[in-house]
Amino acid sequence: MQKEIVNLLKKENKLSDDTISEIKDIDLNDFSNIVKELGKEDTSYIKASEISKDLDTEYIGKNLYIYNEVLSTNTIAKFLSMNDVENGTVIISEKQTQAKGRSGKVWESPLGGVWLSIILKPNVDHSKLPLITLATGVAVAKTLEEIGVENPEIKWPNDIIINDKKVCGILTEAVAKFNTIESVIVGVGIDANLDVEQFPEELQEGTTTLKVELKREGNENHLIKLFLEEFEKIIGQFNNEEYEDILKEWRKRSYSIGKIVEVREPFNTYYDAYVLGIGKEGALVVEKIDGTLEKVISGECIIKK
Repeated sequence: MQKEIVNLLKKENKLSDDTISEIKDIDLNDFSNIVKELGKEDTSYIKASEISKDLDTEYIGKNLYIYNEVLSTNTIAKFLSMNDVENGTVIISEKQTQAKGRSGKVWESPLGGVWLSIILKPNVDHSKLPLITLATGVAVAKTLEEIGVENPEIKWPNDIIINDKKVCGILTEAVAKFNTIESVIVGVGIDANLDVEQFPEELQEGTTTLKVELKREGNENHLIKLFLEEFEKIIGQFNNEEYEDILKEWRKRSYSIGKIVEVREPFNTYYDAYVLGIGKEGALVVEKIDGTLEKVISGECIIKK
């Protein structure tokens, strides 16, 4: 986190080289107001005024911090979550240069995408965190349906798929203190007004964008507004413990159920299995080759062709 905040402050000429050389003696929280002020400055095409206009939410997105470029919106969100910001605050960047996806994978975030993080302060147990990721997937899918995408699907646990290609990733992270969750950061990256050729060659085959699928460019500000509205609806269900309603919507859009997958769990545990469904706690329920059933709580599932 220190690297990210220092990078942002240096880029915006808020730290001198002399100060940076003494950074070990500085409490970065002292710079939180500067980081907030930077998030209120004008940006090129993501505009707070356009997102906020007629935004139909009670608290999600009512407080926006928008940047030209950061290493990662999730890292900025973590920093601000510890420095007196409201529940539902949203951090957006026109570009990310060192964003990470699940399992530390690099997330390409050039200009033209929607890269944002939402700060939540729920009273929630660690066991419920996977449901926030699933709920976010439903909110993204519903948003894409609103703008004309046909049949967006959700690949467990955190990808949105259109025509067998990834268009969005989700990364949920907890900020905890003494084993108590103080806030939850929900990171969302949507490949919006991008050409597939903008991504590294090794990612192009499995990636698509809204521009490609809809055969037109869209308005990123409008897309963000629609998503924040959908997100508040479904996170309201989460807060009301309406978990089965969330799972029902997720199952309707599941890309994973009914497929053969390679399960890659932590500590290099790999095996093939058939996806039966999703459990009430958000775990993927699979049947292994030997007929035994497993619940996949964390890891990755690669669809077998």
